[in-house]
Amino acid sequence: MRTLLLLIFINLFLFSSDLKKDVALVKNKVYTNECGACHFAYFPGLLPEKSWKKLMSNLENHFGDDATVDKQTFQTLAKFLNENSAEKNMNYKRSRKIVNSIPKDEVYITISKTPYIHKKHKKIKKHLITQKEVKGLFNCTACHKGAKKAIFNDDDVDIPNYGKWED
Repeated sequence: MRTLLLLIFINLFLFSSDLKKDVALVKNKVYTNECGACHFAYFPGLLPEKSWKKLMSNLENHFGDDATVDKQTFQTLAKFLNENSAEKNMNYKRSRKIVNSIPKDEVYITISKTPYIHKKHKKIKKHLITQKEVKGLFNCTACHKGAKKAIFNDDDVDIPNYGKWED
């Protein structure tokens, strides 16, 4: 019996980091270097493939900035985003919930405007989201302290000038 309990404990310890992740981690240096040079390198599992395709189709006007890249880099980024999009990561909780929240005929290029993410943040007062320390829902790392490790659970939220979020 002790051996069985020890084996269970070891397995829980070894795999616990995977259990905490809400989306698949990014393991692509081109993506991290290119996209992460200007903003948080959002996890591809936070949007479906059709959203990433639309986003990539207009890099010359990427939320007011020119984010164009050379052809080879573009192909690498597009392939990575498509292969790791939300519907291809349905074993991750947030990816699954985002995909299930989007009507089939809708295409969102902004993660924060997807129905699931919008719903998760609707109880937070607007002034907390728009304050200079946060700027908007696009700035995940301002409140989600584990965002860079793909942890977006409610226990991880610490809103500047407010504190821990209790829902």
